[in-house]
Amino acid sequence: MPNGSLEKYIFPQQVTVSLNYSKMFDIALGVAKGIDYLHRGCDMKILHFDIKPHNILFDDNFTPKISDFGLAKLYPTDKSMVSLTAARGTIGYMAPEMFYGNIGRVSYKSDVYSFGMLLMEMASKRRNLNPFVENISQIYFPCWVHDRFSKGMEIDLGDASLDERIMVKKMIFVALWCIQMKPDDRPSMTKVIEMLEGDVEFLQLPPKPFLSVEEMPVQDSEVDINDMEFPLLSDECVVR
Repeated sequence: MPNGSLEKYIFPQQVTVSLNYSKMFDIALGVAKGIDYLHRGCDMKILHFDIKPHNILFDDNFTPKISDFGLAKLYPTDKSMVSLTAARGTIGYMAPEMFYGNIGRVSYKSDVYSFGMLLMEMASKRRNLNPFVENISQIYFPCWVHDRFSKGMEIDLGDASLDERIMVKKMIFVALWCIQMKPDDRPSMTKVIEMLEGDVEFLQLPPKPFLSVEEMPVQDSEVDINDMEFPLLSDECVVR
């Protein structure tokens, strides 16, 4: 893929070509449709288990392509759950059910969670967990931005147009729905597409997601559950 991965376009220290919010929204919608195809468009359901910026590649036109199916798992379309014997994925994008007592039975909603974390980073153009920000309340961005919107406040998008501001707000609201702790509270990817393509005025702010994992420099996609540490954030989003 000549334009590399999404990672270098959303994290400031790696930006080489700037993508405006309108293009970022189009990319997000394209990724959502790709994941929905994996879940519903094949003879067998495909769970990717490693949706993250590194695995979204771009062609000449910045059309997104989902890559790296090394952790993917197939299961029949008439089954709602798939069995796993160990956690798989990348810390920071893994759904909570992957490491909080539910290993053995997970569903496609784990990919929805990973997409939500990806979508939040695309909307904010920063990592979800950043211990180097000056304001401690902004360390975990999803929690901080939820507080902003719940108080009727907006986020600073610089010289973004009105249409772009609407797109970003829509991306954030959808992302917050996707990263709900309980899988049943997350939408399907079909519903995600519907929300992204719909009117932002019909989107409601979901409950605050309380769970985060500490950002770690994990390069290997598959991780050992016994080697992980997973701190929780309090209701006030303070990292312990």
